[in-house]
Amino acid sequence: MLRRPRAQTSFTHALTLPPPFRLVMLRELGDAFLHACAHAAELGAGTLVFVGRFDLAEFAVVLEPDEPLASSWRVLYAGMVALTNALAGLAPPEKAIVIEWPDTIRVDGGLVGGGRLAWPNGIDHAKPPPWLVFGAMIRTVSLAGDGGGLHPRATALEDEGFGDQVSERLIEAFARHLMLGFDHWPEAGFAVVSNRYVSQLDRGGGVRNEIGDNGDLLTTRIGKPIERRRLNSNLAVPSWLDPSSGVPRE
Repeated sequence: MLRRPRAQTSFTHALTLPPPFRLVMLRELGDAFLHACAHAAELGAGTLVFVGRFDLAEFAVVLEPDEPLASSWRVLYAGMVALTNALAGLAPPEKAIVIEWPDTIRVDGGLVGGGRLAWPNGIDHAKPPPWLVFGAMIRTVSLAGDGGGLHPRATALEDEGFGDQVSERLIEAFARHLMLGFDHWPEAGFAVVSNRYVSQLDRGGGVRNEIGDNGDLLTTRIGKPIERRRLNSNLAVPSWLDPSSGVPRE
């Protein structure tokens, strides 16, 4: 899923990223996801765009898939697994980290952010897209100042005991986990990604989830027919993002 990058110049190296990742730093008012989407063709695969903010870990990575769009948007799941694995490695013991399908992450029940995916408009679903961008935004510090009292369904990593410099460590860990996922995917098949993703879904008893070949979520409940939820129709608007503020919902 991640082709080797083309030659690049003038990158700022503030994080330790595994090859073939290369870093582009934006100032605090920048938008990592929009920047990566706008410049994906020139940036090339492996470019990781990072915005230096104290309250958010905000970043996006450019990918160049080698399979049709109709199946390559499953890379969202690889990104979500890498993101939750990175969070789990930084979290205090026994901290619950779960995914709400398809793109939201909660820590101990509180929403911290999630992932998102984009590709060029007008692309034939039967052909590989020239690029994909996986973006993520995780709230590290709450600006509400209420300790979660006014917004009990939202939280921040600081409030959950994740420690200092969490943004940098999170992004470095994400890059490592994403590369591991891409290394295993061709060898073991997509099941190595989907099984890990499904194991982290927030679900009740008596429910069995699977990911279809096109990325749809297939849910089986005892005594009921299989429920199919379309991935591609749920990617346009991230469920965790507040469109008015541009940050994770409170």
